[in-house]
Amino acid sequence: MTDEADRLDGDEEAAEQWELVNTPLGEKWSGRTRYAAAMFFYKRDEMTSETLEIYRICARLDSENPLPIIRDRGVGKDWLKRMGFR
Repeated sequence: MTDEADRLDGDEEAAEQWELVNTPLGEKWSGRTRYAAAMFFYKRDEMTSETLEIYRICARLDSENPLPIIRDRGVGKDWLKRMGFR
């Protein structure tokens, strides 16, 4: 595969993972889906380990929004900005 093809594949994967990290609250398995997507961004150094840990804690809580918890703990400010969360 060429470098350009690799980049396009990476962009498509990132777009898919972005949709998954934004899975609506309350859907069955949504917490685990958000955590799996968060792991993708963590591995790309786009999320701190502290932020990922909050997604892990919320993984079994489909209705729990991790973003207020991230804000309240004072971690992941760049991630919150990226997510458009104040």
